[in-house]
Amino acid sequence: MTKPESAGHDYDVVIGGAGLAGCAAAILLARRGARVALLERRSRPAAYKALCTHSLTANATPVLEELGLVPALEKAGAVRNEARWYTRWGWIEPSAAPGPELPYGYNVRRSTLDPLLRSRAAETPGVDVLLGHTVTGLLQEDGRTTGVRASTPEGEREIRARLVVGADGKDSAVAKFAGVPTRRHENARFGYLAHFRNLPLRDGISHAWFLVPDMAYAFPNDDGVTVVAVLPDKKRLPDFREDLEGSFLTLFRSLPDAPDIDAAERVTKFTGAVDYPLHTRRPTAPGLALIGDAALTGDPLWGVGCGWALQSARWLAEAVAPAVTGRGDLDRALAVYARRHRRRLGGHQYLAADFAKGRPFNPVERLMFSAAARDGVLARHMHLFASRLIGPARFLSPLMVARAAVVNIRHRGAARRPADLSRTGA
Repeated sequence: MTKPESAGHDYDVVIGGAGLAGCAAAILLARRGARVALLERRSRPAAYKALCTHSLTANATPVLEELGLVPALEKAGAVRNEARWYTRWGWIEPSAAPGPELPYGYNVRRSTLDPLLRSRAAETPGVDVLLGHTVTGLLQEDGRTTGVRASTPEGEREIRARLVVGADGKDSAVAKFAGVPTRRHENARFGYLAHFRNLPLRDGISHAWFLVPDMAYAFPNDDGVTVVAVLPDKKRLPDFREDLEGSFLTLFRSLPDAPDIDAAERVTKFTGAVDYPLHTRRPTAPGLALIGDAALTGDPLWGVGCGWALQSARWLAEAVAPAVTGRGDLDRALAVYARRHRRRLGGHQYLAADFAKGRPFNPVERLMFSAAARDGVLARHMHLFASRLIGPARFLSPLMVARAAVVNIRHRGAARRPADLSRTGA
């Protein structure tokens, strides 16, 4: 059973970090009756994360709907994120395949999204948004986290709560103070991005290039701005850094069917990371939970971090809300959240960490990617996986693997047939 705090508590939940995960968790917990302190080290309400893919995959759409954000996002110009992906076998184009409308998320710049979500949190009854508050330590009793120490504009402060939530990103201070171990997966790619206005993208949809080991993408966003990123193999880093802008533009111009980047206007500086490992942490400890990048930092190649931040916030709120409001056992509730987090994201992270090594496609990946470039059903199936609406087991179901094999066999047969006919004189 959960041990009651001897000195009581100031809030039911205190959350460190008012980014996507923290704001979503605060809103969803408060709507379920919890009193929430949402701490943010930055003092500006309009602060936002700059180094991001600025994409909300379709797995996040149900959370956006629950938060009531979809109308505001569409009014702000968020772009529904249809996509096409280039491979050595050609383009995979789910939206071009016949069938009902595919599930979608949104591309929207964090400069638009973060202030919008933070203002919603501040307007939510039961949420106190405390800007300029930096978590400097944790309060603990008998091995259990019972609150935080924070540096504030008025000085040091202690805030006690039934539950402390770390929503403070991949280098989570909350996780470090709690002694939560980090499993680090090396990333063999580095990445740089910049925003361009009026980039002429075919059909106005997202593009990604899988030129293993090098990668690139262009995601159209609000206000006519496209986020353009390149993620080359680290072996190219020394030459790349000698002329960052020239190297970036040269690589992008060389992409197959690349849109004319010289016709667009660059509106931001180049931002990037030369070392961006994937992090995996256990998402709970006694009196503590981690959400978003604090629990699991994925490969930016896949653009899934924002979606997972919102999903994990929702999973946590659903699991612990009764307990933090005094109507259940918190330890059991945290165990429910941890199991769901591992079950839903563990397989995705395993595959991403393996691919982050910069290796070539393995045989199964070659089978699925090549067939998806030739078959609309498999292209749509890949969309569901890339949107994180299905996991690896469903993506690699026997039925779909068999279909991919048949598609490729037929393709090879069609490719050989003209030669065979010419040899027979037909």
